[in-house]
Amino acid sequence: MGTVYVFLAEGFEEIEAISVIDILRRAGIYTKTISITGNKIVLGAHAIPVVSENIFEEENFAKAEMLILPGGMPGASGLDAHKGLRELILDFAKANKPLAAICAAPLVYGNLGLLKGKLATCYPGFEKFLEGALLTRENAVVRDGLLITAEGPAAAPAFALEIVAFFAGKEKANEIAKGMIVRN
Repeated sequence: MGTVYVFLAEGFEEIEAISVIDILRRAGIYTKTISITGNKIVLGAHAIPVVSENIFEEENFAKAEMLILPGGMPGASGLDAHKGLRELILDFAKANKPLAAICAAPLVYGNLGLLKGKLATCYPGFEKFLEGALLTRENAVVRDGLLITAEGPAAAPAFALEIVAFFAGKEKANEIAKGMIVRN
């Protein structure tokens, strides 16, 4: 398996990035953090500095398996404004590769027109950016084919476990959840 990438922009929601990275790594899914700021140290929405493993301009995404966008503001807007990331996402979509976003970050996929006709969710108030999406509030995490979206910080573990299920199966996701004492 290739690499799953989590992208960090100034003002990202820390729990949505760190818990996802942690859970994916517990499942044995190779996960790498990428700063889009030009600096390896990225400051989260709650002033927590996180050291990314690389910066966007220096990474080779040839073995990328999935792109994950944590939310938070202004983090999600920063992701949306990054031209290179937007191009990478569009290339992924054209190649029918999986994408995931949580909280405000589905706005990036919405602004790129990638949510048209897809079930999706987001943090309340960001629905207007999910152009053409079949918006649902039925579940905190929504998977529609190769697209996984989630509502916000409280959904971060469930979001990560859905990504684990996508790559390693529901049994592996349940094993990780049990080991973390996640209750449904």
